[in-house]
Amino acid sequence: MASFNRVILLGNVTRDPELRYIANGTAVTDIGLAVNDRRKSPSGEWIEETTFVDVTLWGRTAEIAGEYVTKGSPLMIEGRLKLDTWEKDGKKNSKLRVVGEKMQLLGSRSGGGEGGRSAKPRVAAGRGNAPAGSEFDQSVGYDDGPGSSGGPVGADDDIPF
Repeated sequence: MASFNRVILLGNVTRDPELRYIANGTAVTDIGLAVNDRRKSPSGEWIEETTFVDVTLWGRTAEIAGEYVTKGSPLMIEGRLKLDTWEKDGKKNSKLRVVGEKMQLLGSRSGGGEGGRSAKPRVAAGRGNAPAGSEFDQSVGYDDGPGSSGGPVGADDDIPF
């Protein structure tokens, strides 16, 4: 049987990322993402529900998150689900998380909207767990998504770098 494991999330970061490097020098960071859902109940009342998702970013994507992402930043993540399991004090534990492969910062550069946060450039990073120089290694400001021309993200915007 075929299987498919893709996740696309759009939400706000719940804490500042803490960038670290593992023994082989690969960058990794864990972030929390709050994803809001709004729907009507059978009685016609609006129900707001927030889901908190743990996301792990690797490689260049993790470094970009460490540099540009702050608590409250709107962010889009594309990746895959991964189930972590461990045993502690004889009890088996498990947790479902997202391994982020692409990240898109969504904040305003004007500093006016988006909760008054300071302006941040729009950055796209992809396949953060790919080795540097590989065919999947991405540069800041580019997106290789389906149908992409490989050009700058938001080519009409004035990006200061």
